[in-house]
Amino acid sequence: MTQTTDTAAVRQPPKPTRVRLHRAWFVAAVTFVTIIGAAAFRSVPGLLIDPLHDEFDWSRGTIGAAVSVNLALYGLTAPFAAALMDRFGIRRVVAVALTVIAAGSWLTVWMTAAWQLMLCWGLLVGLGSGSMALAFAATVTNRWFTARRGLVSGILTAASASGQLIFLPLLSWIIDRYDWRPAAVTVALAALAVVPFVWLLLHDHPADVGQKPYGAAEFVPKPPPVPGAARRAVTVLLSAVRTGPFWLLAGTFAICGASTNGLIQTHFIPAAHDAHMPVRAAASLLAVIGVFDVVGTIASGWFTDRFEPRRLLAVYYALRGVSLMFLPLLLGPAVHPPMVFFIVFYGLDWVATVPPTLALCREQYGEDSAIVFGWVLASHQVGAALVAFLGGVARDTFGTYDVVWYASGALCAAAALMALVIRRRSVGEVAAA
Repeated sequence: MTQTTDTAAVRQPPKPTRVRLHRAWFVAAVTFVTIIGAAAFRSVPGLLIDPLHDEFDWSRGTIGAAVSVNLALYGLTAPFAAALMDRFGIRRVVAVALTVIAAGSWLTVWMTAAWQLMLCWGLLVGLGSGSMALAFAATVTNRWFTARRGLVSGILTAASASGQLIFLPLLSWIIDRYDWRPAAVTVALAALAVVPFVWLLLHDHPADVGQKPYGAAEFVPKPPPVPGAARRAVTVLLSAVRTGPFWLLAGTFAICGASTNGLIQTHFIPAAHDAHMPVRAAASLLAVIGVFDVVGTIASGWFTDRFEPRRLLAVYYALRGVSLMFLPLLLGPAVHPPMVFFIVFYGLDWVATVPPTLALCREQYGEDSAIVFGWVLASHQVGAALVAFLGGVARDTFGTYDVVWYASGALCAAAALMALVIRRRSVGEVAAA
């Protein structure tokens, strides 16, 4: 009897082991949705230049100046936001940032003067979106992931493009059918809708739920709050500026911002309108850039886990520069196959630069990499702000955007060369820093 029982026990198949998805992936998903919500307002600038010019008779340079304030603050806020997340937690900082974005967008409905545009669109939304910038994605990636960091940073970077994909066609339809004011209200409601998800689901650290970071061999205790957020952000900057790689990373990323957010996102729709292309068609093309941006950025994260980040950056910037040189020849009243090819090509390269830039920051600056990346992102937005303003001035002065396309293409070629000369840093050097 005992032998029969033992035999049956041996023959019984083992119970399948239930594989639980690591909590880090849930946090990454909430972060992705949060960045999509914040991206709504960033979809608006190119759509509003012509309506605001027509209604208030503001020059494109004036409107571009408000966009430049928004873009500059978006970048300059990021390093302080990363330090604030270390002090007060990710959840609190992001919830407040979304509320500020919603307030700034809502208040634009009642503006009647250019300084109010600067205050609402430039200051409030710039500060709020800066706290939701890529430094937020870098902080989540560094805390929750040890493995797959390149892939995760690519996915979270793609969230901004996904927001553009969702909101650009919707907002362009609202503006075309109704007015720009309902579009601003839509953005405010989208930002507010994300706040409950952040407050309820976005945990600050793996230790909060008793887990190790994804891919980590050992449990990592939650570090104590770091006081003096502003002082720490400045201290990290003062240390980083004494190193050559910081200036190369900041310079390449400034050109990245100039050739994407400052140039295409702000001025592509007005330039296409100058070429007699319908606004909704131009907005749809920007949305298509968002589709392929998602693909390109996630692929770039995968490549970054496997290939040399410097070489990836050089290839990305070189290809972007070549494509910009051809854009003046492609703009016209109709959407033809060469223009579609440009949109697909440019979309794949849009922010593919972020995962390798993040990887180089981690390689060079270790535990301070999120704050250093915040300052590198600040340079990205300063570059974007300059071109957002100067592009509008160039259009007012020359009656065309051609000189801006060619100048940006040349800058991208310079960025490709700068990326190649960033020196490698050994693991021992990072540990000793």
